[in-house]
Amino acid sequence: MSKHSVTLIPGDGIGPELAETTKACIDATGVSIDWDIQTAGIDIMEAEGTPLPDRVLESIRKNHVAIKSPITTPVGTGFRSVNVALRKELDLFACIRPCKSYEGVRSRYQNIDLVVVRENTEDLYAGIEFEKGSKECQEVIDFINKYSARKIRNDSGVSIKPISVFGTERIVKAAFEYARQNGRKKVTAVHKANIMKYSDGLFLEVARQVAKQYTDIEFDDRIVDNMCMQLVQTPENYDVLVLPNLYGDILSDLCAGLVGGLGVAPGANIGEKGALFEATHGSAPKYKGMNKVNPTALILSSVLMLKHLGETEAANRLEQAVAHVIREGKYVTYDMKADRKDPTAVGTREMGQAIIDSMKVAAK
Repeated sequence: MSKHSVTLIPGDGIGPELAETTKACIDATGVSIDWDIQTAGIDIMEAEGTPLPDRVLESIRKNHVAIKSPITTPVGTGFRSVNVALRKELDLFACIRPCKSYEGVRSRYQNIDLVVVRENTEDLYAGIEFEKGSKECQEVIDFINKYSARKIRNDSGVSIKPISVFGTERIVKAAFEYARQNGRKKVTAVHKANIMKYSDGLFLEVARQVAKQYTDIEFDDRIVDNMCMQLVQTPENYDVLVLPNLYGDILSDLCAGLVGGLGVAPGANIGEKGALFEATHGSAPKYKGMNKVNPTALILSSVLMLKHLGETEAANRLEQAVAHVIREGKYVTYDMKADRKDPTAVGTREMGQAIIDSMKVAAK
């Protein structure tokens, strides 16, 4: 059995508890992993002056695979998102977020099985921004006002929305390759090309060209606002969605809502030289150290990681164990109970142990 080297980032807030439980579940599959534990986040910023020390990036570049627990991003102030920084520094251009129904999870919908493929490096999340009142911002405004019939007010802040042929080609190809490798039937490109003709219009044009290379897979496109309505009304008509960065962020949460919320929503960030797996929810610092939160999203992210490592059989066993525990409904956290005040709810570690025990029973 080959041994895999994997970087584990415990995160902050509830992150370390989730990381501990997820690591135990992965180890219980029998897959041999050499864990390289690297700390990052708010606590590390206080100690090392940065929430993302170079050693973390060096570890991921060395191992090519990492799994990360949630890390806090302050709203409006403080450091920029560590999550975004990791994607940019490692060029993890494809964010893949499966949204799948599991029996026992409360939801208005059943039998949902969607995959959101989100471009990670461009669009309004590229981080090209100019602060209101700054010299640089005024220069940008003056330049745009010189060449555009539509004028920008001088008291504006400015964010730039770049979408390139290169970035679009590789994310759309990633969506089609995912569809092909996982037996999916259709890819839908999501955009606002009717309004933003030179950015989203380019995204749609390139997507249509790439689709011609994958005649075995159906292709269509939807305007983003219509797509939101379609997902609420007829989600069964869709399969793999490929989107620019901002729309992908928004619709991945919408799709997570269809299957019960971010607590059961895994995520993968894939690049040509590495992959980072993470839950899509936040660090919930108010629950830190309480052994209370649902570990499902990070454990399902580890399922994606095992598949990426070629450990498909172990990944399937772990996912089946998660599905069994949720379906049984006995050893689950408070948020997965019909009554959130149900005294029979278990903690993070206990739910993880129930998943491990389920794998052991299935192996007999």
